[in-house]
Amino acid sequence: MKKWQLIEKFLIKFIQEEITKTGLKKGICGLSGGIDSAVVAVLAKKSLGDNFKAFLLPSQFSSKSSVEDALKLCKKFNIEHETISIAPLLNAYPIDDKVRFGNFSARMRMAVLYDKSAELGALVIGTSNKSELLLGYGTLFGDLASALNPIGDLYKTEIFEFAEYLGVNEEIINKPPSADLWEGQSDEKELGYTYDELDAVLRDFVDERATKEELLRKYDKDLVEFVLKKVYFNQFKRKMPIIAKLKSRTITHDFLYERDIKL
Repeated sequence: MKKWQLIEKFLIKFIQEEITKTGLKKGICGLSGGIDSAVVAVLAKKSLGDNFKAFLLPSQFSSKSSVEDALKLCKKFNIEHETISIAPLLNAYPIDDKVRFGNFSARMRMAVLYDKSAELGALVIGTSNKSELLLGYGTLFGDLASALNPIGDLYKTEIFEFAEYLGVNEEIINKPPSADLWEGQSDEKELGYTYDELDAVLRDFVDERATKEELLRKYDKDLVEFVLKKVYFNQFKRKMPIIAKLKSRTITHDFLYERDIKL
């Protein structure tokens, strides 16, 4: 319990400091009815009070329970909120591929959030946990986009513990993890492993610096291969866009003019 008290105190201060240092006072986040955004919303409310607002951004494919759970959370913690359907945006650009549609949905939600951030003079607070970030289980310029992220160093399994400590609604804690991008979508079903299995390998590999050989002695080979592949192949999602450094000393005068490059 003391662990979560310290983490709560630290993250509340983190949100306050990261927002106020920009000269702003307000923060917003998308509230899906899932556990990650619920934890962030509670922390942001504790941190910013009335300067925090949550946005429910359902599509025509969002489950009814997701919206209901999000509304119950807002009522319990007295969180100001607004519901904006992204269905018209999705209908304007129909996609027949499930994965592309999910990515587009995530980007439309973030487009709305960033427009609201401009309208309100607020920063967008991210809701991606450490497991998702390491595995690349998220959409660039969609749910991975934010100005600050208070839970990005907490594994998914830790989020469940933290949510219980914070008093997040039981309905949210007990539901299977899902991005709610289409009917019946499940994170663990899509990934092929439970978060308990994934987090165990990720902790050993990332936090304990275990080698692949050490992991293989402890875990199933397919699981290890899956995790390592995801971590390495999705590294680009955890980085800012790479800029070609044309002013670098490594680019010599001869190299430039050999290729008729004029700087």
